[in-house]
Amino acid sequence: MKIKGNNVLITGGASGIGSIMGRMALEQGASTLIIWDVNEVNIAATKKKYARYGSVLGYKVDVSDHEAVMSAYAQTVRDCGQVDILINCAGIVTSNSTFDHLTVDEITRTMNINAIAPMYVTLACLPDMLRRNHGHICNITSAGGMLSNPRMSVYSASKWAAIGWSDSMRIELEERKSKVHVTTVAPYYINTGMFDGVQSRIFPILKPEKVAASVLKSIARDKRFNGIPWGFHFIRFFQGIMPTSWFDTIFGEWFGIYHTMDNFTGRKKNEDHGKPAINPVDRKSDSRAA
Repeated sequence: MKIKGNNVLITGGASGIGSIMGRMALEQGASTLIIWDVNEVNIAATKKKYARYGSVLGYKVDVSDHEAVMSAYAQTVRDCGQVDILINCAGIVTSNSTFDHLTVDEITRTMNINAIAPMYVTLACLPDMLRRNHGHICNITSAGGMLSNPRMSVYSASKWAAIGWSDSMRIELEERKSKVHVTTVAPYYINTGMFDGVQSRIFPILKPEKVAASVLKSIARDKRFNGIPWGFHFIRFFQGIMPTSWFDTIFGEWFGIYHTMDNFTGRKKNEDHGKPAINPVDRKSDSRAA
């Protein structure tokens, strides 16, 4: 689906690649850019910065709260009309702790924001898209949802869930011959601050501008799945043909994939609520792609 002439809603749209995609969508002729985010300061700054590109609306929304999502969707439709393109981009990573050191709150927040929230937002938008037989849903997941990695067990679980749900929904819509399309995007680590401290030997940390452009191109082409970078699929291939012990040794240890999160710090501040992050000495943070 072309960006031009359509209303584009981006969750987590006031920072990171969500913000960059918003700017690019306006540059490509989007009718209205709709930002949903939890950070009011970032929303206001983004609206001001992008006003010269076109129409921008912003709403403070906790996408993990179903009632808040439904209320915000109703207000959005009243203000600007139907949502044509939905990009579920909001996400969170709380720490690089091993699973036995994670708290119930960290587990719950990670699953709610990364896996359940995109379902809530889509559940709000999808009925109107189906009624009009027009729309596109793009879910930003993670390469971590295709490859197990130590020190990010719950994050990986949330992204595995998001990928499974997103692609299953795509198949459902294709089976009913709907013109509502679904794109699942699974990028490697992106240099937005969310994964500060990550060290990667085999693949470079991705540049956010390139990822944002790739996502919008995938939407325009109604692409079903976009793994970024493309070379990541080779790892999946070898994971399928190698004994697990070989893969763990070659890719996990020699290539260092299993150690990318060892020095993770994340954003130094919780941008969502202005609270200090947990002490970086404990290697914990609260980083959202919002």
